[in-house]
Amino acid sequence: MNPAQKLSWVFGGIVALLVLASLIGWLLQRRKGPTEVIRNLNARVNAWWVMVAVLAACFWLGPLATLLVFAFISFFALREFITLTPTRASDHKPLAVAFYLLVPLQYWLIQQEWYGLFAIFIPVYAFLGLPAIAVLAGDTEDFLERTTKIQWGVMLAIYCISHAPALLILNLRGFQGQGALLLLYLMLVVQISDVLQYVFGKLFGRHKLAPKVSPSKTVEGLIGGGLAAVGVGTALWWITPFTPLQSAVMSLIIVICGFLGGLVLSAVKRSLGAKDWGRMIEGHGGMMDRMDSVTFAAPVFFHIARYYFSG
Repeated sequence: MNPAQKLSWVFGGIVALLVLASLIGWLLQRRKGPTEVIRNLNARVNAWWVMVAVLAACFWLGPLATLLVFAFISFFALREFITLTPTRASDHKPLAVAFYLLVPLQYWLIQQEWYGLFAIFIPVYAFLGLPAIAVLAGDTEDFLERTTKIQWGVMLAIYCISHAPALLILNLRGFQGQGALLLLYLMLVVQISDVLQYVFGKLFGRHKLAPKVSPSKTVEGLIGGGLAAVGVGTALWWITPFTPLQSAVMSLIIVICGFLGGLVLSAVKRSLGAKDWGRMIEGHGGMMDRMDSVTFAAPVFFHIARYYFSG
């Protein structure tokens, strides 16, 4: 089966699941009325239709379109992060550099397949350069706190998220030119894990995992949803260069990292007094609310795959 056929089969399965989810949501609303939980469920399903359509269009149009879409995702995720972390006038220059130089440059490095610089440019040069630009304004009030917020935003929204489309440039053993399948695999396992943890938590959740950080996360949701997502990831081994056992391990790593990413960014939101990062996606909050799990999962998955499975 060639890569195009694999993509068609996977997207066909996703569409079938979304049709089933839409039907269930419609039936629940007719039977029980538009309760808050049912409205939230239907809003999430509708948002999923849009996200799947965008992802399918990206794969159809090619790697450049995928990179452009993820560049915009990074831009809006960074915008949400900075919006919730107020800055001063003296921070405008490093912020301009972050938005209008670092975002396009990071994705250009991926497009050029310049792994050596892509991997270190932001953690080394941007990390040192942004506070150096900020200090030239001569404003030392809360300097450490302000620069740290900008550095965190750049690392999460640009560097970490960019590792998802960077899977397109990986040439793994016997898997050359099939990076789109790896990207699809990562996004499916991450998002299915999020959804199933939410579902298992609502159905069986009894023990709060971190009530002060994320009241909706439960032990039962993490275990049930996480194991189910690992099962899905294992079943999708045939679209990856992994064996079924390797796929199980990789999907478990994705689930754990995704969970930690969501929990850490929930803690950041709580510290800022916010429930969501934004309102860009109905039923899902902001862009960062959808990508919080990806920020931790994408770079770990990328580097493990490159280290252990590269040719």
